Amino acid sequence: MASLSDNPEDRISPWWIRTVLITLVVGFAVLILITQRGYENAPPIPAQAVDPAGATVFTGDDVSSGQQVFLKYGLMDNGSVWGHGGYLGPDFSALYLHRLSEDLQGALAQSRYNAPLDSLTSQQRASLDSEVAATLKENRYDAASGTLALTATEAETFQKEIERWRGYFHDPAGNGGLKADLITDPQALRQLTAFFAWAAWAAVANRPGELYSYTNNFPYDPLAGNRPTPGTLVWSVLSLIALLGGTALVLFAFGKFDYLGWTSKGRHVHPRMIPGQASASQKALVKYFVVVALLFLGQALIGGGVAHYRAEPGDFYGFDLSQILPSNLLRTWHLQTAIFWIATAYVAAALFLGRMLGGEEPRGQSGLVHLLFGAFAVVIFGSLLGEWAGIAQLFPEHWFWIGNQGWEFLELGRLWQILLVVGLVVWFGLLVRAVRPTKLAPDMREVGRVFLLAALAIPVFYVPAMFFDGKTNYTVVDTWRFWIIHLWVEGFFEFFATTIVAVIFLQLGITSRGTALRVIYLDAILYFAGGLIGTGHHWYFTGHTNLNLALSAVFSALEVVPLTLLTLDAWDFVKLTRRNCEVCGQSVAVPHKWTFYFLMAVGFWNFVGAGIFGFLLNLPIVSYYEVGTMLTPNHGHAALMGVFGMLAVGLTVFVLRQVSSDESWARLEKYLRVSFWGLNIGLAMMLVLSLFPGGVRQLWDVVENGYWHARSLALTATPLMRTLEWMRLPGDLVFIFLGAVPFLLAVLQGYWRMRRGSPHPAGGMLHRPAPARDAER
Repeated sequence: MASLSDNPEDRISPWWIRTVLITLVVGFAVLILITQRGYENAPPIPAQAVDPAGATVFTGDDVSSGQQVFLKYGLMDNGSVWGHGGYLGPDFSALYLHRLSEDLQGALAQSRYNAPLDSLTSQQRASLDSEVAATLKENRYDAASGTLALTATEAETFQKEIERWRGYFHDPAGNGGLKADLITDPQALRQLTAFFAWAAWAAVANRPGELYSYTNNFPYDPLAGNRPTPGTLVWSVLSLIALLGGTALVLFAFGKFDYLGWTSKGRHVHPRMIPGQASASQKALVKYFVVVALLFLGQALIGGGVAHYRAEPGDFYGFDLSQILPSNLLRTWHLQTAIFWIATAYVAAALFLGRMLGGEEPRGQSGLVHLLFGAFAVVIFGSLLGEWAGIAQLFPEHWFWIGNQGWEFLELGRLWQILLVVGLVVWFGLLVRAVRPTKLAPDMREVGRVFLLAALAIPVFYVPAMFFDGKTNYTVVDTWRFWIIHLWVEGFFEFFATTIVAVIFLQLGITSRGTALRVIYLDAILYFAGGLIGTGHHWYFTGHTNLNLALSAVFSALEVVPLTLLTLDAWDFVKLTRRNCEVCGQSVAVPHKWTFYFLMAVGFWNFVGAGIFGFLLNLPIVSYYEVGTMLTPNHGHAALMGVFGMLAVGLTVFVLRQVSSDESWARLEKYLRVSFWGLNIGLAMMLVLSLFPGGVRQLWDVVENGYWHARSLALTATPLMRTLEWMRLPGDLVFIFLGAVPFLLAVLQGYWRMRRGSPHPAGGMLHRPAPARDAER
């Protein structure tokens, strides 16, 4: 696809787009294969589990219904199963498995030695522990009859666990801030226990024909015989080779080809977009950013509440908050508001830039922008209210559809999910109206097509949220969950973000069309090469086989490669705020200083949060001990807020500058300066003072005492861990009051000033616009 421009810098080899397509085809082919194997090899749900006398202990319907109880009461935002879920409570599968191991150990001590466990010699204990592991590792599931044969101790433990979980739900101080006596119904408790019992069995019983469990021996529990598999170690080592090789190859390419960065040589860098000039539809988009700022502040405040539940679960400064806003509801809202404010910023910024790229105001566009705003408001606030009502059990029959669906990151009810997809499709239609590649200048058509394709991927890859319900096998659900979560975050949001930045740079006149397209295609190749197949690093221990372990370990290591290059981009963004024109030699100030500073922050946090901290999750041997510890939210905060959050704030700043006169901007800029430093310093304080050291201490405890112990109050209630949780407070306060609050004040002032009157065209530049012939170069 050769460029129509006479400028050699704008000539794009057709192999760029061909390589992107090849990468996509190969990546999705492998990902679909892994997904198919996930269906085939998911841990089976037995039709019935029987005791040695043949009496039914629980059924497959009990397990499926128990999973629904787990979701209905929002327990995935309290604790976890197989390491995935919330961090306020225990890992339910790990705790059940360990208590079963202890019960079996005690029963064997009585039957073998007729003595209590603590009176045995070390040699006797060692012999007993080996027998416990061998008993639990034996898979007594008969696939032909669908019957799981339990030992007498396993059957007895099941009955004990029902009462143990009743006690767990009684006191908010012991369960991370759930509403007191959350579950008391005997039938619901029995079904929930059946689900936990099945998850514990799948975590320890050997997969047929193998010497490891359905979850690759996760969670780590030496008493139960769960230790890392050979593949977990071997593929970790090989993934490091892939990382080093991939990094060397990309750095070699950047050293050899000096046209792979953002900067363009021999160009005028004078902005083409003049602040203070905005169309009706662009002005209509500013109210979206008011919602962005309000949701952002709300999410930050809610996050502080969630952190307090970890530091002091039974008390909120003398007030029992759990009766009104229990911890599972706050965590649900914390996740959902994050998704909503970031996505809203992207949606509005794309429409704003689409209008610039298209050059014309489509007829009736501003009215459609208003209608879309109303639709988004209904979905956002309707789903948040639905989640509250669902967890409060106000929809006992229809909780899945209009209440709280219960799956982490996808908590909103199915009806709200459908409406969200419809809204995103309508948004894409508005983008098409604004851009219309066939009506663009010939040299901009390829940019327009790429812009629309990047946008189309966002609604398309939310559709897998419809592929499961509350009774679908947990392994299958987690497969599709991360098709959405990972492919959005590690693939198409990155691709879309790069495209948005490229369009901004093009409109500012600081990069050429060819440079912009090369960066977009290069980033797409690098992100998709590792990000598509690398999705499976979330599935190491959720019921997939060694095929996924091997492929995902190697390819997820490649996800770090493009992140190492972002440090180069970060410095380029700073230099671009003020530079000398290489054609006329004059100094030019680009009127988007703070947009570029937030882009610099995106590059920094992408490398630190997604690259360094994220790589801890990618290595199978580290993930085996680490997943579900505080190192996971350490990565999550640095990556989600640091990358996508900072970009959303940066896009908001960009739009505010474009609709503001110089006089108005001078008043807003002081708030944004404080916000920039408050957000970045506050985020860094959260990580350095609390999340990272807390995660390291928890990781140490996993290795020392087992995963169940590190996730239980036996560790999390210790003075050291509680002190580390309190150390979140300084960072939270800086982030909220010096970051989110000034940002909201800037957005509100910008919106009010824009509404007060149309700003006159402002200069916003320190140099006259370049002549047309120069601007085209």
